Amino acid sequence: MTPNVSDFKPAIKGGAIVHQLSRPSQSYWQDAWRRLKQDKRALVSLYVVIGILLITVAGPWVWTVDPAKQDLTMVSKGPTFSGDILVVDPVDDWDVEALMVKEPPVGDFSREAKTLRFEVVGTPTTQAIRLRWDPVPGSTGYNIYRAHGYAPGSMATLGIPLAETDGAGAVHYEDRLDLKDIDYYYSVVAVGDFGEADAYMTVKADTQQALLVEEASKRFPGVEAGDTIPVPVHPLGTDYLGRDMLARLMFGARVSLLIGILSPLLYILIGTIVGGIAGYMGGKADQWMMRVSDFVVALPFLLMMINIRIAFGIGPGESGIFPLLLALVILSWPATARLVRGQVLQLREEAYISASKLLGAKPTYLITRHIIPNTMGVLLVSITFAVPGAIFTEAFLSFIGMGVVPPTPSWGSMCNEGIKTMLDTPHELIFPAAFICITVLAFNLLGDGLRDALDAKMRSRE
Repeated sequence: MTPNVSDFKPAIKGGAIVHQLSRPSQSYWQDAWRRLKQDKRALVSLYVVIGILLITVAGPWVWTVDPAKQDLTMVSKGPTFSGDILVVDPVDDWDVEALMVKEPPVGDFSREAKTLRFEVVGTPTTQAIRLRWDPVPGSTGYNIYRAHGYAPGSMATLGIPLAETDGAGAVHYEDRLDLKDIDYYYSVVAVGDFGEADAYMTVKADTQQALLVEEASKRFPGVEAGDTIPVPVHPLGTDYLGRDMLARLMFGARVSLLIGILSPLLYILIGTIVGGIAGYMGGKADQWMMRVSDFVVALPFLLMMINIRIAFGIGPGESGIFPLLLALVILSWPATARLVRGQVLQLREEAYISASKLLGAKPTYLITRHIIPNTMGVLLVSITFAVPGAIFTEAFLSFIGMGVVPPTPSWGSMCNEGIKTMLDTPHELIFPAAFICITVLAFNLLGDGLRDALDAKMRSRE
């Protein structure tokens, strides 16, 4: 007799249901998905992983900014959404001869010497800032200092020394050194025969971002000097070359996730094949395969990485994506092979395997239809734990210059670039590091949830 759906309908007596299944029948994967949805951390992590993958694949189509395009007017800017840029003519030569004091005042140079007047000439912009001050009697020259972010409170906090004027009559200075649209505090200190004075004068320069007419007309034809144009939008700011951080993070995610996802898939596939054959065949084949895996485990990763780069002719300063991928695949499969071997050794002794053998099932059929499918839960969990490890390995190697190097963006190489300027522009380090941390954490939490959801023993405990 062949059972059908009608055989499993609820028993009815006197118009009332006297017996029915207390829980609907579910497949292994349906039950696993039900238990995964009950784990809020794993479910949120799954959505985060899907979001990161969508940003990686579809993000560059939405945010179409070229990640390699440099804008030297927006170097190392934080997140910007609005603002104006002043359009100016090229900075003309300053008539310094007219500013020179022909006959500096004569008098006793005092260690408390101060200038009478210290001012900013014209409008301070990112193109140039011009300063002028009154001469100090008895001085032989002047030292100019610059600070930003704070007003000097003593001689020890004047900031970086910019220049020393040549002669007592040079009472002017023009600053063009790496100017940004921030507040600068300039200090001038008179110098006499016995060194610097103990007093100083400070002036504040509220610098405005400026762009030359020639450059501005390329973006907005017809603009003239004195007009303003909108600041380009950079939601995550720009790096030290004026490149958009959001665009670079999206393209960098492609490299990081390519290595982080493709390499685990490849070495888990190799480990599954090796471990499945070794566990099922046993004997000498098992012993030889496990000894090979022991040898691979003993190989130092960095040394092998260097050797593979040399073998492919990749020198210092060149990106080595393929050698990095190859090194991860070659050196990472033994862990999966051992895990699968242990599962196969346990499964091959099960009663349904023995029954299949008695019915004439061949080894190929047993491995592909019974043994490997019953290890899929373990393999899926292994992949979710292997992906963050591979991402972190790529980030670490790129950080030390052994993986992906500029101008090719990756999260690790961007962290390597950002750490050089982390004190002044921390966003260049924080954003790629945050993407690495969020991705690694999401995959780890998802792996924890999958491990519990795919454990068949959990179903009997509920």
